[in-house]
Amino acid sequence: MKIGKIDTQKKVFIIAELSANHDHSLQTAKDTVYAAKESGADAIKLQTYTPDWMTINSKKNDFLIKGGTLWDGKNLYELYKEAMTPLEWHEELFNYARSLNLEIFSSPFSKEAVDFLEQFNPSAYKIASFEITDYELVEYAASKGKPIIVSTGIAEFEDIQNAVDMAQKYNIDIALLKCTSAYPAPRSEVNLKTIPALKEIFDVIVGFSDHTLGISAPVAAVTLGARIVEKHFILDKSIDSPDKEFSLTPKEFREMVKAIREVEEMIGVVDFKPKKGKEFARSLYVVKDIKKGERFTKDNIRAIRPGYGLHPKYLPQILGKKACKDLERGERLTWEMIGD
Repeated sequence: MKIGKIDTQKKVFIIAELSANHDHSLQTAKDTVYAAKESGADAIKLQTYTPDWMTINSKKNDFLIKGGTLWDGKNLYELYKEAMTPLEWHEELFNYARSLNLEIFSSPFSKEAVDFLEQFNPSAYKIASFEITDYELVEYAASKGKPIIVSTGIAEFEDIQNAVDMAQKYNIDIALLKCTSAYPAPRSEVNLKTIPALKEIFDVIVGFSDHTLGISAPVAAVTLGARIVEKHFILDKSIDSPDKEFSLTPKEFREMVKAIREVEEMIGVVDFKPKKGKEFARSLYVVKDIKKGERFTKDNIRAIRPGYGLHPKYLPQILGKKACKDLERGERLTWEMIGD
């Protein structure tokens, strides 16, 4: 799966999520984009919506946020009004990110948002966890012909299957991200084992959208097959943002990127052939001088270090055979030395 210039099969695709971490300042948003690039991100991701595209402004109980979140007490409309990235910023942010050779795309939260984003030709569309049940939105985004990245935080199996079906219907690439839709997400609820299961069941690129604190979870996710990692990114924790508690600072993000790149290199490929150290293995050597025609015995050949002689497994079939020439103590045993 390619997202812009990045092939996720060759390199873990690391996304810095801007979300609401702009403090209502376009300059802060641009500074955050720059810091994300400097911190090793492959992409910056926006969220594209207006409160009216998301919900209605109601104080009824259903619309009040509760349940122990960071935003309890607000209604949905108030939260989205506070957190939104203004539509009028998008063009400048897209142009600025591209000037830095940074991939940029967004999560559209409605069909109107998809239509709005189309003018910028984003690298992909990201379907957020809470939007995966909006089948109409998923299909509409897929119909635009760009790769889609889908977080599975609140998804039932059929919701995930629907997203995969839409990708197949429109012949586009899809990636499924394991996600725990809690902010922040407790480590005990992350369930990273789901990542290889998603890969096995749906046979698509898989990844991890992380809301835990710290960097352990995304690094571990890469060892389990995640080819995309998404993490909220904030310029400074002093910024007044509803997402700051589970966002990484530039220093923390750099540490995550460094750890992911190191792990990525170490994962390598399945390979049972030793690369180094064979010289310290045992092999068959002459341990006493042997005359031509003399038989090999356990007294004159042994499996010792180093490992340049014949494999020790051949010792039983060599014992009792005759030397083809005089051999000195310390010579590595080779087949040319062995007669009947």
